[in-house]
Amino acid sequence: MIFDCRDEAQRRDGVEAARTAVRAGELVVVPTDTVYGIAADAFSPAAVQSLLDAKGRDRTMPPPVLIGATSTLEALVAEVPGWLRSMTEEMWPGALTVVCHQQASLDWDLGETHRTVAVRVPDDVVARELLGATGPLAVSSANRTGQPAATTAAEAREQLGDSVAVYLDGGTSPGGVPSTILDVTGPTPRVLRQGAVDLADLHRFNNTIEPAPGTAPAGGPAGA
Repeated sequence: MIFDCRDEAQRRDGVEAARTAVRAGELVVVPTDTVYGIAADAFSPAAVQSLLDAKGRDRTMPPPVLIGATSTLEALVAEVPGWLRSMTEEMWPGALTVVCHQQASLDWDLGETHRTVAVRVPDDVVARELLGATGPLAVSSANRTGQPAATTAAEAREQLGDSVAVYLDGGTSPGGVPSTILDVTGPTPRVLRQGAVDLADLHRFNNTIEPAPGTAPAGGPAGA
């Protein structure tokens, strides 16, 4: 089923259909502020495996988790330092993904995560409305591995077809620059992938954050 979420009635029906599909362990496609995502119930190992199968991935490439509100972070991760709390309160919703140690009590299986979880609040109204109805979702880019990430629902459907129960069409996603991924699981936080959020912006909250490998350190070009 495809719902044009630019129409208010279809959006309402689409979010409800997607919520029902997620609860049944099925996959849905949603727009985000970067590219379209393929989503599954983060607490259903079978649904997460279906997501990996649809993309052609194995368990060594676990999906991140999208949440609908910044306050949900502390329910999922073991520790949120004060600087990280301030950072996410300012930068979420937005294109920043944080990798943290997960809560020991969490009963989920996202793949080979080594007890970590990558979390983000997307800056997309349709995505957050669905997340508000479902709770945390395991979400990866809506494409087959090795193929271009989908920036429209039609592109996602061309690649994923009937493996997805519900497609929420929010128009063309921005695409282009992915989220910045910040790993806070080690003694020194470090950027794993430089994306839409600059290192200088992150340094406003913690100036010990290390740049992504192969990128320029703050204040100068690579190799300077």
